[in-house]
Amino acid sequence: MTLISYADFLKIEICVGTILSAEENNNLKQPSIILTIDFGTNIGIKKSSAQLKKNYNCTDLINKQIVAVVNFHPKQIGNLISEVLVLGFPDENNEPVLVSPELKIKNGKRLY
Repeated sequence: MTLISYADFLKIEICVGTILSAEENNNLKQPSIILTIDFGTNIGIKKSSAQLKKNYNCTDLINKQIVAVVNFHPKQIGNLISEVLVLGFPDENNEPVLVSPELKIKNGKRLY
């Protein structure tokens, strides 16, 4: 494990957002779900591609609050520019389980 300083941690902007839409993208090697996420007025609405199909369906993701890194450089994934990195933990099959707040949080609030 590499230790980092608290100043290093502060460089990573991890914020909460609400999923507005979710649609399957089966045109990739590993099928994914394209998420449109509202991070509030300061950050705005961002898109992300996430390999969530094993544990989630699109309908259940709508209005779900999730946690994401919002200050990485955008990444080209297939025909989509993924603007944020949605965070999750691996389940027993190494499939992502989304990080989600227990209570409703204002979109854009930063993890501390």
